[in-house]
Amino acid sequence: MCDTTKTPKVATGDRAILPEGARTIPIFVMGKKYEVPETLTIMKAMEFAGFRFLRGAGCRGGICGACPTVYRMAGDYKLHFGLACQTVVEANMYLAQIPFFPANRASFKLEEMEGVAETIHALYPELFRCVACNLCTKACPMDVDVLGYVSAMKQGNIEKAARISFDCIQCGLCASRCMGEIPQYHAAQLARRIFARYIQPQAEHLKNRVMEIEGGKYDPMLDELSGMKKEDLEARYVAREREPDLAAAGTWQPKDTSHL
Repeated sequence: MCDTTKTPKVATGDRAILPEGARTIPIFVMGKKYEVPETLTIMKAMEFAGFRFLRGAGCRGGICGACPTVYRMAGDYKLHFGLACQTVVEANMYLAQIPFFPANRASFKLEEMEGVAETIHALYPELFRCVACNLCTKACPMDVDVLGYVSAMKQGNIEKAARISFDCIQCGLCASRCMGEIPQYHAAQLARRIFARYIQPQAEHLKNRVMEIEGGKYDPMLDELSGMKKEDLEARYVAREREPDLAAAGTWQPKDTSHL
């Protein structure tokens, strides 16, 4: 289940040194008990215990979906779900990671599709095995209404499915809990791709920018940057104008507009 390996953290043993004054709690990783600091995330706690991640540890920021984790609490029959990089350990947590779930992913060529619901229905007929148990939604660490977008796909509403599933991070926890063995996250990704290509109105300013790029407007700028020394390029990057964090959308422009 967990694609990790056990490796010594320090010369004195296979665990990291506990900071002075830190309080530890017991957790169980795939059945084995470890004492770890109580404030760590699951990922950091496993590393503290001596595990080294070979995979299943991507962005560490809750976005990439590489570290889905299933766990139970002592004395509780319920399954809980979270991302190892975001979920803080609790005493007597029994956990196992699922860095990859082998769900069916249909093959297709987006440019040969028509933006109709029948496309998704043909590629993922298992959508109609859904019994609305909602275990998929309960398993989602991003609080996506998985049942909602599955229902939208079954109804043929691609736009609704694309919008509901927008925050999906492809972790696969929904599929791991599905009674109908549906690869929800793969089907939703297809819905978003069809929506973006065939249904969503295209922005006029984006069309103009594509024409500028294809016309070679930015080639001299790229050639200049490509020919710069690394230290000069780093200096220019550090000195660049940055949009203020609190600037209202569409209100800010740099003083140097030659690159726009």
